Amino acid sequence: MERTVHIIGGGLAGCEAAWQAASRGAAVTLYEMRPERMTPAHHTGWLAELVCSNSLGSNLTDRGSGLLQAELARLGSLIVAVAREARLPAGGALAVDRETFARRVTERITAHPRITLVRREVVALPADGVTVVASGPLTSDALAAELVRLTGADRLFFFDAMAPIVEAGSVDMGIAFRASRYARGEREEGDYLNCPLTAAEYERFLDALLGAETIALRGFERDDPRFFEGCLPVEALARRGRRTLLFGPLRPVGLTDPRTGQRPFAVVQLRQDNLAGTLCSLVGFQTNLRWPEQERVFRLIPGLGRAEFVRHGQMHRNTFLSAPTLLRPTLQLRSSQNVLVAGQLAGIEGYLGNAGSGLLAGINASRLAAGEAPLELPCECMLGALIRYITHVAPVAFQPMKANFGLLPPLGEAVRGKRLRFQALAARALRVLDAWCERVGVAGGRDGSSPAVHS
Repeated sequence: MERTVHIIGGGLAGCEAAWQAASRGAAVTLYEMRPERMTPAHHTGWLAELVCSNSLGSNLTDRGSGLLQAELARLGSLIVAVAREARLPAGGALAVDRETFARRVTERITAHPRITLVRREVVALPADGVTVVASGPLTSDALAAELVRLTGADRLFFFDAMAPIVEAGSVDMGIAFRASRYARGEREEGDYLNCPLTAAEYERFLDALLGAETIALRGFERDDPRFFEGCLPVEALARRGRRTLLFGPLRPVGLTDPRTGQRPFAVVQLRQDNLAGTLCSLVGFQTNLRWPEQERVFRLIPGLGRAEFVRHGQMHRNTFLSAPTLLRPTLQLRSSQNVLVAGQLAGIEGYLGNAGSGLLAGINASRLAAGEAPLELPCECMLGALIRYITHVAPVAFQPMKANFGLLPPLGEAVRGKRLRFQALAARALRVLDAWCERVGVAGGRDGSSPAVHS
């Protein structure tokens, strides 16, 4: 008799895992503790709520996230399909309306005939069936303690931060201008609002940022305040040098201020955050400043002098396991073949990476439930390379990783130029993935369609 697949966590990884397992015939129980018990970062009870950026990364396959998006579409990803339905103008990126995206994922999951959604906190792993733990970076203390007991390994943690969101109508368009970097946009006028700074304005802003008061870490957080390099608070970046921000979130390359006809000294970009276009998030402005300080400092940015903040930035602790010592490339625990781990808890960074790990975990959970052998993805494709990295890197050097071309094995022939090399790597990745799908019988669709539902 086929065993039940239990999925713990209703985020991107958990929803993708539940969808993939159920669509392959497994009976799935999906556990999500919200809204019964909320986290410090979530605001709703919707499944797959995005708590940081509303962008899932590039659409271009010569970018790491763009190649991963193409791979997941081929594999029939629920998350990618819904994201494309809820997309917003964002140049070459896949940005979504948060509410529309989360609501549609929730509707798909709850309407699936083989998925039962249970709204309660899980404090101990189910004793029967196959379990996918995708409880995310804000795993509750009780479940984290259960994982420590099960694995015999101490948990690791880092700090993640969210950027503030402002009302688009409060941005001064006499100063700000609409454009996409290097004019890469689907709309002629560009998809981003850009606030240009002169050298003097940049120095004034930087001084205020460096002198601003941050929120004090709690006692257990102060003991080991490790930040994740891929999501540093803007004030932490600024402390690395007075020009650091000019090569990060305030880089002006590819933009021209229409008032001067010149490239600005620095630029702060704002990205549309909802379908109505009434909200914008400050790109790259994750922060742990006190809320009054955020308003004081960020209103020094030209164009944001009267900005109305609808959500302030904040920082929170994220939990993840030591994947290299605990996980197999199938995402099974080495110590328990009927338990799989996916998402940020496994040390994968980025929305699409989380969804992709949930996709593989869901496929393998359904196979284990049916008494079949789990699958490993080829390392020539981005998702396979990402999972291979987290399960094979030296544990002492392990930090959460996102999709990037440095993870892929080199080509057999030399290709001059980074962009051409990345295009060649992407073409190989998709060829290898297509061949793998055909060989192992994984159904998906090149158009991003999901596998058929078995009744």
